[in-house]
Amino acid sequence: MNRFAYLMVTVFALSANPHADMSATSPHPVAGDVEILVGDVPQPRYAHAGRWYVEARKGLDYAIRLRNPYGVRVAVALSVDGLNTIDARETSAAAARKWVLGPFETIVISGWQTSQTEARRFEFTTEPNSYGQALGKTANLGVISAVYFRERVTTVSPYTGNDSKDRPAPSAPSSLGAAEQSAAAAKRADDEYAATGMGRRTAHPVTEVRLNLEDAPAQSMTIRYEFRPQLVRLGILPPARPADPLQRRERARGFEPGFCPEPPHQR
Repeated sequence: MNRFAYLMVTVFALSANPHADMSATSPHPVAGDVEILVGDVPQPRYAHAGRWYVEARKGLDYAIRLRNPYGVRVAVALSVDGLNTIDARETSAAAARKWVLGPFETIVISGWQTSQTEARRFEFTTEPNSYGQALGKTANLGVISAVYFRERVTTVSPYTGNDSKDRPAPSAPSSLGAAEQSAAAAKRADDEYAATGMGRRTAHPVTEVRLNLEDAPAQSMTIRYEFRPQLVRLGILPPARPADPLQRRERARGFEPGFCPEPPHQR
């Protein structure tokens, strides 16, 4: 069962403590601890200008997989577009309500928590159709942020069996394909920026727990997401190769084996 931390008053007070600011986080967060899933498939991450990027796939649901690399419970402040995924509030990471993971546990957060039993799926959409726009909170569209706080205990046994932080970021694909599209459609895509909408309802029961957390976060990770044309403009992905009608015609070979297929609507 997924759980979120209902923190004690003494822990909420840490938001006024400078040691609880995100600047105190580890400079080398483990990339594998936060993954963006589309259709249960982790999306490639691209390192650029000191940040991680993923491609937003317009109209598709997505989820966020969190992994606890520590031998104690952690509480993860998780925001999408600057909004807490539990209550949609804009707060500091220290003051935010948090998802709780057991030692070395992995959970998947698939949407905005709307009640004790339900969530609404995360959905890649445009800024005008985003949840942030509906709430009038648009300052942080296009950003997913996870900040980990460990439970305060006498001893901590950090997980050392994962070498994902030493793996290089995946290189961008060398080709985007030769799909043809009209100039008007391409222009519209160039002017669209990704954000997260509120998708279909899904069962997602949660319970509240109390934790005594360490003052400073153990690590944090921020992921920027954009549609493909914007990743091209940022220099993260290569531009698409222009379609060449002449080369398409040069690939023509005339006869192919078989019979004339019937269009589905004429069968």
